[in-house]
Amino acid sequence: MTSESLARALDQTERLIAAVGPDRASLPTPCPQWTVRDLVEHLVGADLHNFVVRARGETVEWTAAPEPLGDDWVAQFHDAATHLQAAWSEADPSAPEFAASVDQQITELSVHDWDLALALGVGDTLDEALAEHALAWARTMLRPEHRGPDKAIGLEVPVPADAAAYARLAGFFGRDPAWRPPS
Repeated sequence: MTSESLARALDQTERLIAAVGPDRASLPTPCPQWTVRDLVEHLVGADLHNFVVRARGETVEWTAAPEPLGDDWVAQFHDAATHLQAAWSEADPSAPEFAASVDQQITELSVHDWDLALALGVGDTLDEALAEHALAWARTMLRPEHRGPDKAIGLEVPVPADAAAYARLAGFFGRDPAWRPPS
C-alpha cells in the first residue's frame, strides 16, 4: 500500500508541475518565501534528490541547496521520480525504516502539492486519500519541538475536524487552509 501511495503522490505532483506554464512560475504560494518556481525547484532539486539518497540508505544532507531547474520541469521531475521508484524497488520493504521513509516522502509531496495546487487555482483536483495518509503519519511523527516561526514547520493552524483532508493537512503543517493567491 505504501509504495502504491508513493506512486500516486508522485503522479499527482507531476500533474501539478505540468500545469505550470512560464507565465505562472512567478505566482505566490502559501509558503511566503517561495514562488511557484521556487516550490518546483524545491520539489525537483531538493526533495526528490534527497528521497533517492534516503531510499539508497545513504545519509541525506537536508540543508543542501536544491539542484537548479532545467528548461523542462516535467521531464526533470519524471526522471527523478523514476529514479526514486527504482531505488525503493531495490530496498528491503521489511526494513523498519522503509515504511517510515516512504510515508515521510508521501507527506512531503502531499503538503507541497497542496501549496502548488492552491497557487495554481486547482486545489479541487487533489487526491484526498493521500492527504489522509499523510496526516495520519504526520500526527504520529511530528514533534512540537519541530514547530515554530524559525522552523521549517509552523505552528498548527486550527481547522475543524470535519474539514476536507487537505485543509486539515495544511493546518497541521502550519499553513492557513483559507489561503488564496492575491487578486
